[in-house]
Amino acid sequence: MEVERKFLVWEVPPALHRHPASAIDQGYLAIDSDGSEVRLRRRAERTYLTSKRGRGLVRSEAEVEISQAQFDALWPLTEGRRIEKTRYEISAGQRRVIELDVYGGGLEGLVVAEVEFPSRAQADAFDAPAWLGPDVTDDDRYKNQRLATSGLPSSAQSRAGDLSRARSVTNTDRPT
Repeated sequence: MEVERKFLVWEVPPALHRHPASAIDQGYLAIDSDGSEVRLRRRAERTYLTSKRGRGLVRSEAEVEISQAQFDALWPLTEGRRIEKTRYEISAGQRRVIELDVYGGGLEGLVVAEVEFPSRAQADAFDAPAWLGPDVTDDDRYKNQRLATSGLPSSAQSRAGDLSRARSVTNTDRPT
């Protein structure tokens, strides 16, 4: 099971470029209306096939590493259902990491943060840093599968544009 909260980020923390980062390309092979999904992900030199079921704070998840050849064979099937982002890993104390995702392509300017927890109780007790914006864990518009198929929610488009302009001053390179 995956226990994860997701937040919008309106103000990127200072010195973001000092945190470990990696580029992620992600595409969806199957998406169901109940929140289930099967996705492909390439992060650095590794490739994965992941299945998730459910929605909201607690979801079931199974992930297996696949070969580059398997990834390459399946990737064309994700056409029209892809995202690209740079993931920064920011320590949040108590062995907790905030994964901050800066989106590219058609989602340029969108920034979200995800935090995983070992239990629902710990997720509920999490005291988010001031730089994290609204909690969108239960807002389907910000699920990666929805972003890959529908793009930015209209309410986020103007804020994303503002953030994109501000971010371009401090961080323009996408790691490989």
